[in-house]
Amino acid sequence: MKTCKLVFMGTPAFALPSLRALHEAGHDIVAVYSQPPRPAGRGQKETPGPVHQYALEHNLPVHTPISLKDPEAQSLFASHSADAAIVAAYGLLLPKPILEAYPLGCINIHPSLLPRWRGAAPLQRTIMAGDKETAIVIMQMNEGLDTGDMLLTQKFPIPPGTTAGQLHDQLAKEAAPLLLKALEGLATHSITPTPQSSEGVAYAKKITKEEAAINWNQPAATLCQHILGLNPSPGAHFSYNGETIKILEATTAEGSAPPGTVLDGHLTIACNPGALRPAIIQRPGKKRMPVEEALRGHPIPKGSIVQ
Repeated sequence: MKTCKLVFMGTPAFALPSLRALHEAGHDIVAVYSQPPRPAGRGQKETPGPVHQYALEHNLPVHTPISLKDPEAQSLFASHSADAAIVAAYGLLLPKPILEAYPLGCINIHPSLLPRWRGAAPLQRTIMAGDKETAIVIMQMNEGLDTGDMLLTQKFPIPPGTTAGQLHDQLAKEAAPLLLKALEGLATHSITPTPQSSEGVAYAKKITKEEAAINWNQPAATLCQHILGLNPSPGAHFSYNGETIKILEATTAEGSAPPGTVLDGHLTIACNPGALRPAIIQRPGKKRMPVEEALRGHPIPKGSIVQ
């Protein structure tokens, strides 16, 4: 295997298996770039992200710039003299001088089919749309939004009931060996980059707070996918008596009533058309739990209207 001199750019848990795989395969990780530590936990103490933490534990140099647009940051980046930069859920825009700093450029791990679901939230949008398959794409980056040439693509079926969190964990794991294969092929010139199709483009825009509020005027099947796509975060929710209650898993059910009407003692809620039967919910300040347990002592009676 040909080893490379690399800069790794990533922040959350999704990027961690790929960084670990590169490091354990013997590639020379000369620098790690990650988002600055953020307040976390009850004490809101500034805490390094998973990639930053791994780098600290393995004595890899870490850089946490707030931007890569200024000449000083770009000069430092170029000074690493790497063969390539590997980018996985980093979170900062990469300007042209960064993209062109190294011979093999910047190589991105994208967790969805391309050109479908370019953008900030491909995992969530894939589930919310009810897609039956997805992919890991290893691609070369350019100045567009996920528009670069593809190096390797591996498709995966999405079983019914899959949450965005479950898909995240699967694709994070599957990305690592595919990345190693793509990097080897690129370094030995045995892979030919493939331009993306201009057809079938969709944009996975960032999830907004407003989207997390359930709109009961939608079909029950659509809302089931919406709920799965927002599990675990931010969590789809409804309001009842001043409480914001998250629904994390649900199934469709029979029923007809004005949208938002509770149809029985099991919290089956009328949609348009059909009805939604929550399976796992989370009340404020409580753990996620089966709906029967969550309603014990705090019922939401039949005939109630939820928002």
